[in-house]
Amino acid sequence: MNTVQVVAKILRSEGVEWVSCFPSNPLIEEVAKENIRPIMFRHERGAVMAADGFSRVNHRNKFGVVITQSGPGAENSMGGIAQAFSDNVPILYLPAGPQLSEYAIRPNFSAVRTFQTVSTFGEVITHPSQVSSVLRRAFHHLRNGRPGPVIVEIPADVGDQVLLEETIDYKSPKRARQIPDPDDVNVAVELLLKAEKPVIWAGMGVLLSGASQALQVLAELMGIPVYCTMPGKSAFDERHPLSLGAGSGATTLPARRWIQDSDVLFAVGSSLTKTPYGQPIPDGKIIIHNTESPEDINKDYPVEIGLPGDALLTLQAMIEFAKSKSLILSDIAREISVIKEAWMEDWTPLLNSDEIPLNTYRVIGDIVKTLDLENSIVTHDAGGPRDSILPFYPATVPNSYIGWGKTTHLGFGIPLMIGAKLANPDKFCLNFMGDGAFGMSGLDIETAVREKAPITTIVLNNGGMATYPGGMLTARDRYGMTKMTGDYAKVAEGLGAVGIVVRQPGEMVPALRRAQQLNTEGKTVLIDVHSNMESRRSRP
Repeated sequence: MNTVQVVAKILRSEGVEWVSCFPSNPLIEEVAKENIRPIMFRHERGAVMAADGFSRVNHRNKFGVVITQSGPGAENSMGGIAQAFSDNVPILYLPAGPQLSEYAIRPNFSAVRTFQTVSTFGEVITHPSQVSSVLRRAFHHLRNGRPGPVIVEIPADVGDQVLLEETIDYKSPKRARQIPDPDDVNVAVELLLKAEKPVIWAGMGVLLSGASQALQVLAELMGIPVYCTMPGKSAFDERHPLSLGAGSGATTLPARRWIQDSDVLFAVGSSLTKTPYGQPIPDGKIIIHNTESPEDINKDYPVEIGLPGDALLTLQAMIEFAKSKSLILSDIAREISVIKEAWMEDWTPLLNSDEIPLNTYRVIGDIVKTLDLENSIVTHDAGGPRDSILPFYPATVPNSYIGWGKTTHLGFGIPLMIGAKLANPDKFCLNFMGDGAFGMSGLDIETAVREKAPITTIVLNNGGMATYPGGMLTARDRYGMTKMTGDYAKVAEGLGAVGIVVRQPGEMVPALRRAQQLNTEGKTVLIDVHSNMESRRSRP
């Protein structure tokens, strides 16, 4: 067997069932021979983003795998790789590379060399005998330590080189969960018990470790409210009385109040990375920080107690210690409810608005009213759609909402949702995006159709870039710089999907119900909503 044939067999042994790809690499043919389904996207970036979506909902048990050609194929993958890196999503990227004799010659492109700053591990296979060891290290990094893109580059000439089957000795690496020092766990619980107004800050690590139930047990045991970061949204049921909701740059009023006023903040499964697409943490707080990546502790914020380790094991240890204490709980849930009611009173008129064109928040309100929250997966795209929907869509069970965006690549939502649908074929998968984002990935509607991964996409067709309504006045007024037009339902029809146009508020719920039915029949749907340029965001 040659190198790429061995790689394909190892992928099969690791349980890989499908790979995203574009457009050409000898490995694609070899994985197909191993009954691994190759799915071709319309762009390399989309292929990476679909792998990202698949990995996000699989809790480090399964991973999205991407194959591209060398040179321009690898170069085009940069945006998707950077997005997965910023959000700490484990994916395996397998690009072809230049021949070894040409590896160091400019301008030949090496993904491993070039993407060092946006990957957690990268290695070039320089000899067939290395295949088992390199893939073992790759899967170790996918399962352990900081989650992120792992890159294994296969030079063209090495891919063709032969090795003897008896020399293949691949042993699949296991997940090795770590637990913090018990003394530090005990001190952390004591700090939370003594706090006047503690808060739990839950990140995506809670989802990746399957720790949502443990998080709820701890929150209820100690009476501490929970805020979810954007990537962590759905780690805690937002219908729960102790839920503060979730946030990007926009959030709920209860979340804002507790983040601002709390004296002790316990971050669990979070990198605590400062980002303009998240809530800032004010100075002066006592911070307890759990993360699987020790280098994140004390990175952006001074930390009182660092708890490096798996989120589930950390929460379980804290629960055991807290159970031994006599707890006196105040009526935090009632206080949250009062603040939430006041916040929703301000926003309910927009969520029920009869404006024409449709108000963005009316669209969101109808989504919330119509969807089966436990059996749906919803995501936003970058910009206005993200900040509009994230505070108001109530995530319930883990991964019922996919929040993303420490870097914000427009168009991420369509391929992301295709990956999520492939992981959860029985769920209704909805992507909420703007017309600017559609231009970045709209052709992958055809991928969803071709590959029988029926998703629904809502496009807010407001003729412009709603994120920047007050900026670039000269460019907008003199040259129409942010204006754009399109009949997106017609585009979807041309790509084999069903296009639905919504112009009246009363048409939104029937459109969503029809989309749900069409998806169950295997048809991909795009709902083209003629909406307004709503610029208001929930930034209390």
